Amino acid sequence: MDNSTRLQYLEAMGIDVWVSRNQPAVELSQPVELNVSGSADSQPEATNDAWAELQNQVVDCQKCSLSETRKQTVFGEGNVNADWMLIGEAPGQNEELEGKPFLGQPGFLLTEMLRAIGLQRESVFITNVVKCSPPNNRDPKVDELKSCDDYLQQQITLVNPKIILAVGRVAAQRLLGTKQALSDLRGVPHQVKGIPVIVVYHPAYLLRSLLEKRKAWQDLQLAMKIYQEKQ
Repeated sequence: MDNSTRLQYLEAMGIDVWVSRNQPAVELSQPVELNVSGSADSQPEATNDAWAELQNQVVDCQKCSLSETRKQTVFGEGNVNADWMLIGEAPGQNEELEGKPFLGQPGFLLTEMLRAIGLQRESVFITNVVKCSPPNNRDPKVDELKSCDDYLQQQITLVNPKIILAVGRVAAQRLLGTKQALSDLRGVPHQVKGIPVIVVYHPAYLLRSLLEKRKAWQDLQLAMKIYQEKQ
């Protein structure tokens, strides 16, 4: 997609304010390709083995009833050496069919949100709190969230990002261990394992609530500020 097309899309969605002509370029680590085992070729062999073992555990997982209804698990994708890690709630039915997180219009908007702050989707690591799609796209149940906790924690440890975006209410509450409303969690930095966490609106919500896009831009600006302070 060329830049003019991207800007037209942002303007049509009412988020032209997301593009800052004066914003400095962001320096990112070079992306690496995930192979079929979920590891990165440039990583040490021990780390490659850890990624492969973790993905195999997820593929074979039988910890909750979602294993009985899923077509396949959605492990995550992107740069396993990323500075930025994005964590959503659970894959939807389309994501389950493709085996990738954040597809369709929400995924397209998420990609544009990243581009607006100078990031490419391939340069970040994207995953979900829950690795299987709940039936009828319902919210994950408590036992389903608990069943995937260890997988997510291992992913965070392996990626070791400089900043995490918790995308949406379910992801934010689970990651931060709270029942606070998303409106109370956004706008301030949190921490998990010493890593800054910024809570942002889920792109599916933004597609339904266009007036919240300005707040979403504020959240992204906060994330960028925190990230730059760590450089």
